[in-house]
Amino acid sequence: MEFKSKNPFLNNKNFSPTSRAEQVHEATVIGYDQDMTLSGTINKTILLFLLLTASAMVIWWMTFNGMNPIIPAIGGAIVGFVLVVISAFKPQYSGYLAPGYALFEGLFIGGVSAIFEVQYPGIVIQAVGATFVTFAVCLGLYKFQIVKVTEQFKSVVVAATLAIATYYLISWLVSMFTSYQPVHYGNSMMSIGISVFVIVIAALNLFLDFDRIEQGVQQRMPKYMEWFGAMGLMITLVWLYIEFLRLLSKLSSKK
Repeated sequence: MEFKSKNPFLNNKNFSPTSRAEQVHEATVIGYDQDMTLSGTINKTILLFLLLTASAMVIWWMTFNGMNPIIPAIGGAIVGFVLVVISAFKPQYSGYLAPGYALFEGLFIGGVSAIFEVQYPGIVIQAVGATFVTFAVCLGLYKFQIVKVTEQFKSVVVAATLAIATYYLISWLVSMFTSYQPVHYGNSMMSIGISVFVIVIAALNLFLDFDRIEQGVQQRMPKYMEWFGAMGLMITLVWLYIEFLRLLSKLSSKK
């Protein structure tokens, strides 16, 4: 049974064995240097992380020198989302779209981080540390097969993530047109519990992404899928980081 990662970005028909086969036309031979590799995906993930960090640091510096980060944060989020959508339909352009996503998403991350830091000093370094530790733990558990990505595991994570996405969307729409305040707002124990649950699901999505990338390498996907896979992994990490910021802000506001 073929698996499609819950990460909506990696859940793409281009990340499948059939898509690779369709590119081998008649007598055309595709060399090994044109195949997706694990090392190549890792290198591109690191590059995207560095681009995102550099962009975020620029907004961070500008914010603490008097600039309002709201506009670049919103603009970065919108452009980043558009680039993700385009790449999902045109993964062959991921080599151009992925770096662009990292730069614009960095504007969003930098702006949001600066806003949280002003309200809760020290929260950003805590969120960054928590994200890195979670990533390292999940990678270790996956690498040593302590956690195995079975079909049942995938189904549970996919269902939980879809439930979270649906809840967030409905809550956002309702709060826009009514005075209703969703239960995940504020710093109540219920709100904190929801944040913890969302972080757990975000972390579990890392296992699915690791597995999908590994399958792509084994199936000898095209070289550009390294960018595609790296971009998908960055999307999950950004989600995880934002959720840690939200949780830590709730805990800090209770002190």
